[in-house]
Amino acid sequence: MSGAWRIVARRTGGPEVLEREDIALPVPGPGEARVRHEAVGVNFIDTYHRGGLYPLPLPTGLGTEAAGIVEAVGEGADPTWVGRRVAYVAQAPGTYATHGLAPVARLFPLPDAVSAETAAALLLKGLTAWMLVERCARVQPGQSVLVHAAAGGVGSVLVPWLKAAGATVIAHAGSAAKAARARDSGADHALHLPFDQLAGEVRALTLGRGVDAVLDGVGADSWAASLASVAKRGILVTYGNASGPVPAISPLDLLRAGSIFLTRPTLFDYIETADDRRAGGQRLFGLIADGTIRADIGQRFALAAAADAHRALEARTTTGSTILVP
Repeated sequence: MSGAWRIVARRTGGPEVLEREDIALPVPGPGEARVRHEAVGVNFIDTYHRGGLYPLPLPTGLGTEAAGIVEAVGEGADPTWVGRRVAYVAQAPGTYATHGLAPVARLFPLPDAVSAETAAALLLKGLTAWMLVERCARVQPGQSVLVHAAAGGVGSVLVPWLKAAGATVIAHAGSAAKAARARDSGADHALHLPFDQLAGEVRALTLGRGVDAVLDGVGADSWAASLASVAKRGILVTYGNASGPVPAISPLDLLRAGSIFLTRPTLFDYIETADDRRAGGQRLFGLIADGTIRADIGQRFALAAAADAHRALEARTTTGSTILVP
């Protein structure tokens, strides 16, 4: 017995479909590394994979990020990687496991100041924040930004990142306690109110103008409020479907909203090249090192209890990041 195992879904459905399965110790192929996981990140996209919103061939592993120690490398890979602390974003779901394989070219070496738990909690969320702030919205000092789910995994990184960029941050959260967390992380305005009242409050806070950018990971429930909150020629970045996918939209809707821009990015298009991965990783780890971004790990679950992590995430009872520990 190798001692290696993973969490697998043999069918789509609720958290109850997640099972533990023993596996052979993965053998790295050419250019690959085997990483012994010390911490695994949990993200809302994992629930989409499990539930079938984003269909995957079954059975399937879950999870898209992990951190740990390189145990072995394949042919053609630099052997000095062995023993190094790394994190990685998986090209296909499967990091809910004791071990994983990744191309050496896609590993992020961890600085001494960044622990495995911090990396697992922040790599995917932090790279997503980098993409949203610096590549999609291209936020400039003095601009205003509305952040939905501002106390969640990505939101809790976005708020301090935006403040470091010189933006005025209007945070919206699903409870008063979560709004307070967003305020504590630097939001200029932290709101907890129904979506049908949100745009009016955003307009009031911006003297009727609206915000330069909306960063929306909620989806269906927040869509109308987001569209109504954007200033003329502003940008709406919809990057998640926590409440379901957004409704179909016509280009005329963007005209009526004030000639606004709309994008629906995926991180993998923004870390496709080595230069992009290096730029994103350096920005993220630099902001962690100087204390701008902190690993707000709100929940730790044993890897075997991944189903419980999903239940908490979907019930919206989590704050900050959630990780699994093998």
